[in-house]
Amino acid sequence: MTVIRSRSHARLRARPTYRSAAAAASIVAISALAACGSSASSSATGAGSAAAAGASGTINWEWALPTSWDPVTSSAGWDMHALGLVYASITTLNAKGDVQPGLASSWKYAADGKSVTFTLRPGLKFSDGSPLTATSVEQNIKRGQTQANSTVASELSVIAKVTVDSPTSFTFDLSQVDYQVPDLLAGKDGMIVNPAYFKNVGSLPTKPEGAGPFTLSSYVPDSHADLVRNPSYWNASQIHVANFNVLSITQPEQILSALESGQVNVAYIAGNQVAAAKAAGFKIDVIPSEVVNELDIQTTTAPFTNPKVVQAINYAINRQAILQVQASGYGAISYQPFPEGFVGYSAKLANEYPYSPAKAKQLLAQAGYANGLSITLTSTSSTDSLAEQIQGQLAEVGIKVAIKDIAADTSTQFLYLDKTIPLAIDGTAGRMSPVEMLDVLYSQQGLMNVTGKATTTPATVSSALAKALTVPLDSPDYAAALQGAVETSVRQEPIHIWLYTNPRIFAYNSAVSGIPSDLVQQRWEGVTVSGG
Repeated sequence: MTVIRSRSHARLRARPTYRSAAAAASIVAISALAACGSSASSSATGAGSAAAAGASGTINWEWALPTSWDPVTSSAGWDMHALGLVYASITTLNAKGDVQPGLASSWKYAADGKSVTFTLRPGLKFSDGSPLTATSVEQNIKRGQTQANSTVASELSVIAKVTVDSPTSFTFDLSQVDYQVPDLLAGKDGMIVNPAYFKNVGSLPTKPEGAGPFTLSSYVPDSHADLVRNPSYWNASQIHVANFNVLSITQPEQILSALESGQVNVAYIAGNQVAAAKAAGFKIDVIPSEVVNELDIQTTTAPFTNPKVVQAINYAINRQAILQVQASGYGAISYQPFPEGFVGYSAKLANEYPYSPAKAKQLLAQAGYANGLSITLTSTSSTDSLAEQIQGQLAEVGIKVAIKDIAADTSTQFLYLDKTIPLAIDGTAGRMSPVEMLDVLYSQQGLMNVTGKATTTPATVSSALAKALTVPLDSPDYAAALQGAVETSVRQEPIHIWLYTNPRIFAYNSAVSGIPSDLVQQRWEGVTVSGG
């Protein structure tokens, strides 16, 4: 049986928590700490051990808490990093972004590409000790497809039927040829929840029940989550820390202070905080990711119904200046949803909207706004610096921008679910499958298509996405098919204004061995913490 369908191109993914440009200037009087340690491997190997022998220490991770601890109702792609602490997925991605075994040890497609059979590892258990079987997978897929408030139903719709072949084997009959399914199942779509709790799914957003590396012991929304090591995790032998806490710190200027005080020992920081963190003695890891910062646009709301207005905004934005101010140059300017170096990146889009205020003014005049226009840009407190910089740049071409602040914890509801915000600062979190990422961004049912059902996805976009699904990942034609879908989507459905790529940057103290360089979902296999 074929175990892995990999590809030679690296891929990435993520939803960013932006840090204010003023944050670096606010960080003062931070004492120097010794910084040392080797990088940890993110590879998940071995059968795993239920014994907790050797596990010690605590990770206190500064990170965004999920919108929901239930992968079926989670509304932000960025949630996958926290959800991966308590749930195991059917497959995983390695450090290069290639699909690898997870709960499933192997899989094989039928010759026609319309079905795929998975084999689970023997002896899998949920954190409460109950068995995780092929029937558990069947029940999870059904819930993801049918639950009224599911945010993964669209992605799982390709699975037409689930057949339980044995306690450790199941087959997906697909509605169409789709070689992205193993990738798809490495993220939220493939996270397996304990079906024993489906009778009360309303509890899952705050009380997750899974089979991941940790279990949730305490949770205070908008504050912190405390977790303990799960000895039943299939790869427990690679989980070396006994406790794992996630702390949400919303004010960027408080991040390094929290590191200095010991409140956290690993923190996600912005590029403009790196110099201060290094000066304070913290170790820095810059991890490439699929995060791309962007603006979401409702092209069914005036004045964005006029394509020339959207084009004008694209030309009026000085992406290089934004990258320097917001991230001190960490990352790269972008006109598309995949960073350079990934299989989905198209060189044909590398300079799609070069900065040109003159061109922007010309387009506005052609659109009937020679004397300018007024628009509203929605932001949260953590993106206000970026909003203000965009506000200043658009003012130079006659576009007056009013900034509307909303609470970060309600932004995904209004933007993705209600789809009531015409223009907003946002960013991709990526997805395990690159075609899934394009589907989320551009298809009519896509979560990040803020225009949503009010319009129909151009047939050319739908056709390009469908074509990419039919090409095996190891085919020499795969890259061209995927890049063609990216080009078609970006040019024919301009509902996203791409700004710059955003690597994951971590600062951590000397007790932590290192942060795995995972391109897509942040994992913690192999990480150790010294000093108890």
